Amino acid sequence: MSFISIITFAQESQKRANKKIKVLNIGMFHMGETSDANKTEYNEASSKAKKEIDYVVKSIANFKPTIILVEQEPRYQTKLEEAYKKYKADTGADIGYYGKSEIGLIAFAIGKKTNVKNIYGIDHKMEYNYDLKDIAKKNKSTKYFELFEVLNNKLKGLIGNVNQIGLKNTLLLLNTDKSYDFLLNYNADMLSYVSSEKGFEGADEAAKFYQRNLRMFSNVNKVPMSKEDRVLIVSGATHAAFFNVFMKRSPIYELQSIKMYLE
Repeated sequence: MSFISIITFAQESQKRANKKIKVLNIGMFHMGETSDANKTEYNEASSKAKKEIDYVVKSIANFKPTIILVEQEPRYQTKLEEAYKKYKADTGADIGYYGKSEIGLIAFAIGKKTNVKNIYGIDHKMEYNYDLKDIAKKNKSTKYFELFEVLNNKLKGLIGNVNQIGLKNTLLLLNTDKSYDFLLNYNADMLSYVSSEKGFEGADEAAKFYQRNLRMFSNVNKVPMSKEDRVLIVSGATHAAFFNVFMKRSPIYELQSIKMYLE
């Protein structure tokens, strides 16, 4: 082997060593039925919505995922796989809850179009109290109410009405650093402004939500994947905000921008 060949081989080896798993992390609002406190009214069965969903599916399919992760608890993995198998055989088949949610409408549809074999559930349920207004009043946590007002004013400009601006533009707005920061603030960090003289009531509740998302990220890391895989994550936008934080500083993953596919 020549000296030049040795250098080239070393360079290629270094590239392979430095290669990261490409991830397209998409934050969604929940379609169909959801147990979440905040629900977006979106008629996924309307002709307008069907066209919007079809456009998003075709566009995101260009990412060419090899693995898809969705907001479903791992204990339902068998049910998830059965529904996906049924959907791939017949897109019109009755797959229950999945058929009206972003799991079926977006994840399954992209999976079928790109021949993805494996779809994994990565959710982890944990209850926490996100409404601390009464405790805040009792303990005169004025900063909490100040922040609440600021964030509610920001909400109008950051996250648009899907029925007015369409699905594509809604996803582009949801999946920005500004929106992610807002969602982390609104759903978790804001709670830390609520406390009693000797207690940490708000911080403790926020910690539960951080813990839930850390456990979801742990579920991501349990999924068998190689550096050749391309991973699509479809989850609620606040979960996507957490994944964005975790993956940005990870030496394992390389985040891809949704703008590359939807604009």
